[in-house]
Amino acid sequence: MQIHITSSDGVPIYIQIINQLKHLIAAGRLAPGDEIQPIRVLAEKLMVNPNTVARAYLELERAGIVTKRHGSGTYVSEAPPTVSRREKSKLLAQRADALLVEAGHLDVALDEVIALVRERHETIHIQNPK
Repeated sequence: MQIHITSSDGVPIYIQIINQLKHLIAAGRLAPGDEIQPIRVLAEKLMVNPNTVARAYLELERAGIVTKRHGSGTYVSEAPPTVSRREKSKLLAQRADALLVEAGHLDVALDEVIALVRERHETIHIQNPK
């Protein structure tokens, strides 16, 4: 499970964790029944306070996306709720915002960002055709 956080895009860390776990589940990289990393393990890996990860997991549990099995861990729900088109757009908009902020910090023009996204899209689809 690969989660990356950044403090430069202005999105709270627990929300970044939530969004990335939702993305991993929606993309099929985490399947129903898969165990997600324990709070302490993920907190250590991301170098954040365990309470931050616990908050993200609690929000995901409240949304029915994960289930907690006491003494056993946290798992992707067997029937995770489908992600609505609106929710998908919201998630992608947050990632686009972060990309555009980063591009601005690096003084990269919008047309260069768009060209890079197109290039990455082609590369990914060549490696992982669907």
